[in-house]
Amino acid sequence: MSNSSLAPLPSSDRTDVTARLRDALLGASFSADGLLDLLGAPAYAALARSETVPALRATRGDSPLEALVRLFLLQQPVPHARVADVLPVADCLESGWLTRTGGDEVAATVDVRPYGGPGGEDWFIVSDLGCAVGGAGGIGSQGRPADTAVVLGVGGASTTLAGITVRTPVGSALDLGTGSGIQALHAAQHATRVTATDLNPRALHITALTLALSGAPAADLREGSLFEPIADDESYDLIVSNPPFVISPGARLTYRDGGMGGDDLCRTLVQEAGDRLNDGGYAQFLANWQHVEGEDWQDRLRSWVPRGCDAWIVQREVQDVTQYAELWLRDAGDHRSDPVEYQARYDAWLDEFEARKVKSVGFGWISLRKSAAAQPSVVVEEWPHSVEQPLGDTVRAHFDRVDYLRAHDDAALLAGHFRLAGEIVQEQVGLPGAEDPEHVVLRQHRGMRRATKVDTVGAGFAGVCDGTLSAGRILDAIAQLVGEDPVLLRDRTPSQIRLLVEQGFIEPAR
Repeated sequence: MSNSSLAPLPSSDRTDVTARLRDALLGASFSADGLLDLLGAPAYAALARSETVPALRATRGDSPLEALVRLFLLQQPVPHARVADVLPVADCLESGWLTRTGGDEVAATVDVRPYGGPGGEDWFIVSDLGCAVGGAGGIGSQGRPADTAVVLGVGGASTTLAGITVRTPVGSALDLGTGSGIQALHAAQHATRVTATDLNPRALHITALTLALSGAPAADLREGSLFEPIADDESYDLIVSNPPFVISPGARLTYRDGGMGGDDLCRTLVQEAGDRLNDGGYAQFLANWQHVEGEDWQDRLRSWVPRGCDAWIVQREVQDVTQYAELWLRDAGDHRSDPVEYQARYDAWLDEFEARKVKSVGFGWISLRKSAAAQPSVVVEEWPHSVEQPLGDTVRAHFDRVDYLRAHDDAALLAGHFRLAGEIVQEQVGLPGAEDPEHVVLRQHRGMRRATKVDTVGAGFAGVCDGTLSAGRILDAIAQLVGEDPVLLRDRTPSQIRLLVEQGFIEPAR
């Protein structure tokens, strides 16, 4: 695939220039916080919708920060004199960060978007021109062939994956399909060694720029598809991937189309990850999957899980095939093309889905943990409701609870001590004036923000879990209060306790 229509990239070898450029950007408050302060929340939010007019209006002044926003984020030429006292212009021109345009103006050769790290770090995500705002179909897409191997900047999928990733310190991490390098950048904060791969050599070059401009350690960059660049004897403590998961006819767009039929790329990625994980290691992906006529989508995903791995798969959204096709045609800017060409492409998508008997497409998260358990835990669920990011600790806690429940039978569960998890509230639902509620709901205000219906015993049990008494002692006290046989109550309640633990409403106290 040719990159001839894309601008030449800055040198990734001139680390001295990159360091001076970073210092200059930070010195002018070209940061996530500085951007928000300058533009204001409405103009900042408009950028995510590919609308730049509010940001252009907010940068009509003559401050250094306004000049940098126009230059690196809004793709506007800026007079040389306006940035001469802000940037090392001569070095940036020589190393390729800037280029001269008509008159006495300079322009950026790549987008640079400020990005705040989880610990307050000031990072910068480098991407192809026009891809920091609105992606491939955004502000820089006019006049650029849609089939170029463009490298996108930060998007919703990127930040979602970064948010759900388990962030425990590890020796080695692998970012498959690194793109602009955001996952590798995050991994570099808690992994001793980071490997990043991509089929597109341009993406590897941009990842090197992202890491260097963000002040992060360099990664081991390797070109190739999926696990091809990884040696047979290599394994990792963490594998992450925001792969080209879009289910499309053909592989027209490198950044999003996997080139395999249907959802085979995502399936292959998940199935092959198990052999590349160290014991206790995590593999976490974003993915699309087909809902095929006559087939249970949950069974389809269970079949993907590699041997020796526990899995937690969450479907966040489902779109029918027409919605799905329209979403990705718009993503590439095809809706602005010739109507006849647009219709032909739309038809091709629907033909593909019809041939595969696909009625809709699901999107979600797949998390694997290498456990080598005799009976792996595979949880596949649909959760389209709001959650609280980051969820990395929530994912880790899910697998910790899996280990606990797997190691404790009902007798051990009743002997255990539990405490109510943080920020759990109880809601009683019933008709106004009724003496007793129709049902009681426990609701989380953190993490997955789950809600679960419990009976009066379950509600009473959760309410007194403070780690002091064993579960069995608590049930004996409840039995005495409600006049129930304590033996029968002990027999029927462990399944409810197990559910409360599994979903994170109560947690082992010791």
